[in-house]
Amino acid sequence: MGKIVLAAKITHVPTMLLSERPGKLEGCRQQAIDGHKEIARRAREAGADTVVVIDTHWLVNAGYHVNSGEHFKGSFTSHEFPHFIQNLEYEYKGNPALGDLIAEKATEKGVFTLSHQVETLDLEYGTLVPMRYMNPESDLKVVSVAGWCTVHSLESSKLLGEAIREAIEASDSNVMLLASGSLSHRIWDNDDYEANNGTFTISKEFNRQVDLRVLDLWQQGDISTFLKMLPDYAQLCSGEGGMHDTAMLFGALGWDEYQGKGEVIGEYFPSSGTGQVNVVFSL
Repeated sequence: MGKIVLAAKITHVPTMLLSERPGKLEGCRQQAIDGHKEIARRAREAGADTVVVIDTHWLVNAGYHVNSGEHFKGSFTSHEFPHFIQNLEYEYKGNPALGDLIAEKATEKGVFTLSHQVETLDLEYGTLVPMRYMNPESDLKVVSVAGWCTVHSLESSKLLGEAIREAIEASDSNVMLLASGSLSHRIWDNDDYEANNGTFTISKEFNRQVDLRVLDLWQQGDISTFLKMLPDYAQLCSGEGGMHDTAMLFGALGWDEYQGKGEVIGEYFPSSGTGQVNVVFSL
């Protein structure tokens, strides 16, 4: 019987890669990188053999989708930020049986979900950036779930989260479950000076204050209050991918019956208008 051995909400900002390179941004995201490494250390210590990443950079317009490939290998350049992420080499093993089981369990709940084992279906950077720091030796199997859901309800994403948990428990996999996406996500308008110069700023003070309140609720374990505000939070603060990754995460954790707390790993930080953080949730 499998289990979730670690659950977290994580950042995947492209400037983490720039932080590795010589130049004016060298070292700027070291605390976020260190957070990824610490999260992975804890997961391995708990016996993780697989990572399920809910990726808010995988956009889908109908149904839910799981990338359940046997093997992932390629060189990734971001269409969104080709000047930030280019020629990123990767190679990981997949976990097709678990991916198929997630789709099966979700569809049984009335949430139509497809599992794909297609050699040319690449991973997106919401998966690739964290795997760079969490899975550098490629010893953990990878399953990616589409988290940028354009015509989906948070309720159905909650049910998909439940299906993820049920599938894991019915498998033989010990899983690190990651909701890969920001908190608030109002990127600077392109015509604004900050669009290309606001690497360390947030676009709205309102968003920062709501982000900080959300972190307070998570750390206090007041998850039921957070879930009541989630739909408005996702809309008013432009949550990345509609915050469907977060709905899936809490669906997997038990939704308003979840009794755990969040632990911020490192610190909250603004990036190009958005609010970013790494948070581990107790199990």
